[in-house]
Amino acid sequence: MPVTISRVIQALEPSATIAMSTKAKELKAAGKTVYDLSVGEPDFTTPKHICQAAVEAMEAGHTHYTAASGIPELKRSVAQQYQQQHGLEYAPSQVVVSNGAKHSVHNVCAVLLDPGDEVIIPAPYWVSYAELVKLTGAIPVIVQTRQEDNFKLNAEQFRAAITDKTKMLLLCSPSNPTGSMYSPEELGELADVVIEHDLLVLADEIYDRLVYPGHKFASFPTVRPGLAERTAVINGVSKTYAMTGWRIGWTLSPVGMAKAMGSLQSQETSNPCSISQYAAIAAIEGPQQCVDEMLVEFTKRREFVIRRIGQIPGISCAEMGGAFYAYINIAEHLGRPYNGTQIDNSHQWCMELLAQQNVATVMGSAFGTEGYFRAAFATSMETLEAAFDRIEEFLAG
Repeated sequence: MPVTISRVIQALEPSATIAMSTKAKELKAAGKTVYDLSVGEPDFTTPKHICQAAVEAMEAGHTHYTAASGIPELKRSVAQQYQQQHGLEYAPSQVVVSNGAKHSVHNVCAVLLDPGDEVIIPAPYWVSYAELVKLTGAIPVIVQTRQEDNFKLNAEQFRAAITDKTKMLLLCSPSNPTGSMYSPEELGELADVVIEHDLLVLADEIYDRLVYPGHKFASFPTVRPGLAERTAVINGVSKTYAMTGWRIGWTLSPVGMAKAMGSLQSQETSNPCSISQYAAIAAIEGPQQCVDEMLVEFTKRREFVIRRIGQIPGISCAEMGGAFYAYINIAEHLGRPYNGTQIDNSHQWCMELLAQQNVATVMGSAFGTEGYFRAAFATSMETLEAAFDRIEEFLAG
């Protein structure tokens, strides 16, 4: 019998961010200089005290299976951190440690969604959200937001999208790909709709520590009483501590939901890397100066990117309150040839930018909107300067 791939997997879209990053690496391997703004990965090395904790964990023999949902010490650290930073109390039993925040998103979708359920997702959205919802047989309901509203869903749009099949709202603040942030008041208005319609919420807060001056982060369950009972909060160490490769994320959720995710994970992957879990404890409980230092650098890069966007005719972006992305509007520059190649959409634009100028970005169509591209400024100033010079040259061509 010939091998036949399941219909579910055939319908699955590959990650555009990973695809663009892979293409950039292939060009680098071929000897080309590539200015890579495609991947959302801090360019800093994981701080030394965190790496040292991993070494000590190995030397202490912590190289075996752990509980599927994570070691008790890390669960306690996560719960304590959340209480200290946001004032909400979670028991360690409500924490499920997974193989990165993406795995945590998958776990939430898998234990909450049934075929036919609807999940409201504001666009632009991170490339994996809709696909992870589809894997469960549920239906992503994409609600388009506007640049003039900083790409934020409002209560009126939210209500209009709700049907008798709506099960969950999926929200990311600060946002990937736009960098936009919901204020506590804006989250409160959405929370009122959630409560009114008895919905669940997946709140992706992986960028909660990467917030720029003039902006204030609020964790979704804090904005109204009772939200913690209906919200799964996603977070992890990847972005805050430059630990993308360590693959540690987690969920804070009601006990029943956490127990279900632990059971799923026991069959799916077993525990996250034991050594990485001990390193994550050091990240959370150790000195936080490294976080502050990285944010200072990201702030400088953000200011540079804003300045360069303002200097290039015909492009713009929404205000970036957090994370390390610029979601750049290039609609005025589509529908024309570039050095003889006709470009009509963001996919073509990004591929030609890579081919003609060796600058890797991600097309807006991957995030559910057309006429934009995402540029990650989680890279060196030298790379950013060269990349934006080439972007300007490309647009002028």
